[in-house]
This record gives sequence, structure tokens and C-alpha cells, in this order.
Amino acid sequence: EGMALPQRILFPPEEICMDWQQRQRPGAGLCNLGSTCYINVILQCLTYTPPLANYLLSRDHSHLCHQQGFCMMCIMEAHVRKVLCSSANVIWPRAVVRDLKFIGEEFEPDMAGDAYEFLRCALEAMQRACLSGSSDEDISSQTTTIIHQIFGGFLKSRVTCLRCQAVADSYKAFLHVLLDIKAPSSLTKALENFVTPKNLDGKYCLKCSKCEKVTASKRITVHRVPKVFTVCLERAADHTGRKVSKIVEYPEYLDLRPYMSDTAGEPLLYSLYALVVHSGDTCLDGHFFCYTKASNGQWYKMDDESVDNCGIHAVLRQQAYLLFYAR
Repeated sequence: EGMALPQRILFPPEEICMDWQQRQRPGAGLCNLGSTCYINVILQCLTYTPPLANYLLSRDHSHLCHQQGFCMMCIMEAHVRKVLCSSANVIWPRAVVRDLKFIGEEFEPDMAGDAYEFLRCALEAMQRACLSGSSDEDISSQTTTIIHQIFGGFLKSRVTCLRCQAVADSYKAFLHVLLDIKAPSSLTKALENFVTPKNLDGKYCLKCSKCEKVTASKRITVHRVPKVFTVCLERAADHTGRKVSKIVEYPEYLDLRPYMSDTAGEPLLYSLYALVVHSGDTCLDGHFFCYTKASNGQWYKMDDESVDNCGIHAVLRQQAYLLFYAR
């Protein structure tokens, strides 16, 4: 359907295990090393992503890694093993903070940051680590790494000329989806708005090969689903840092089928396993904490050093910022 097949598969998809291979109590909390709560919540959410944790606990990456210097996959492998396998109640994530500048140039120790930006940069750094030594791979092959096969999917953009009805399709890989929540009151309504066709006119109008410059309609849909669907509920009202503080409802179980390019077929069900919450009056200050579902099936509130048991009802009543769903 216009998408090139990969010339090489970099990680066998059949080796990705979506269920926990080890069931145990939750791991350690993470020490705040000075305005690092935005880092801690992402590290915890990634640690409790079952297919990623299974892979990192196997040590398969470090056994084959020949990268000199910084490698985000090696750092995450050591971190996840320390959190889940040691008897310590609190872990100091020093290696991540030490190498912040390699993860993202905008991050600095002792300076507050944004959890979504750190997630974005962390996933991209892990993707780069998986492609180390494979930089000459074609674009389609680059989407077959372990990271892209877990978190990655494809969006389809269909532009339709409203005069002659000519259609042009394009595809784009994604590792996470950013949703506008200024109007929608729920995640499902925000997803409905995301896939609703938008008119492109005025300065955004396009040039049709038949009709010259005309108004067109653009619709974005999920074309290929990821194994882990990661959503950011955009809470920045504008560039001043004003925050959209309303509660946006989100379900424990999510069906992505209605938001697909092809809406026919069986439901595509996902289960919530982690979320990040931002507390504070503006997006420029405040504090991040998270909720994660451990391998024992229980939910825990993780706030830097503290790890406390909680119920699903508390989990579903939060002012969520990031949501993590697994197939």
C-alpha cells in the first residue's frame, strides 16, 4: 500500500514477548538527584513495559553491543536490572543523569525538564543505539529494531482535493502520539478528533496537479498499530506555559480499531499499564509522579523514592499527562 518492504529484519518480531517472563514484587524507587522527577517517571514507565523489560533482562543487547562510549540501550539494560533484580529500596539513576547531554541537548543536570520530551529523546536514543553499525539500512529496515517493533507504528495521511476528489496518500512512522485536549473531555474523544478530516485552506491550501491551488481535506489515521501505544495529552495551553488542568477520562482498556485506516475487523484491544501525572499550576513548574502496573499484576504509585500500592480506581482518576497501553 505504498510502503516499501524492509530489505532486512533487524530484530525477529516472534522473539518479542508481551507477557512478563518473571513475576515479582515491584522494584526500587528512584532517588531525585535534583529536579530529576521528569526523568524518574519515564525510567519507571519504561522499566514496567513488559516486552522491553523482558528483552533488557535477557542481556541480549549488551552481549552483542560493540558501541564505544554512550549507548542508551546498555544504560537502560543496567538500570532495569538494578531496579528489578536488586534488593535495594531506592536506586540512584546516576548513569542516566551523567549522560543527559547525549540523550537530549536541551537537558541539563539540576534543571527541571518535561517528561514527554525526555520520553521522546530516550526512545530516539535507544533507537539510535539499536541502529549502531546499521546506519546504511533503508528506512523500512530501520523500523524493524526492537524499539520500533515495540513502540512504533505507522500513520497514514490522506489528502483529498475537494474539487476533483483526487487522493494522495503518505505514511509516517511514529513512536508516540500527541493529542490536543483543549476541547475533548476523554481520550476516546481526543482520538476521534485526531482522525477527523481537517480542511486545508487559506495559507495551508495545497496545489492539486489537476486543479492548481485549491482547498483540500486531510485525514490522519493509524495505519499500523504498535505493540505499545504511547499517548501524550498536550497540556500546554500556549507558549506562555499556561496549563490545561482539566481531567480527561481514559479507559483501562482501549480499542484502537475505530481510529484505523481500515475500521473493519476484530477489535484491537490495549490495556493500560502506566501513566505519568504532572502536578502544578503551570507547565513550567511543578512535579511529576507516575503509576505503573508491576509484573505481579498490582498497581503502584511511584513518586521518586516512594513506591506505594494503590487500586485501579485511583489510577483512573488522575490528571494524566502520558498514557502507556500494551496490546
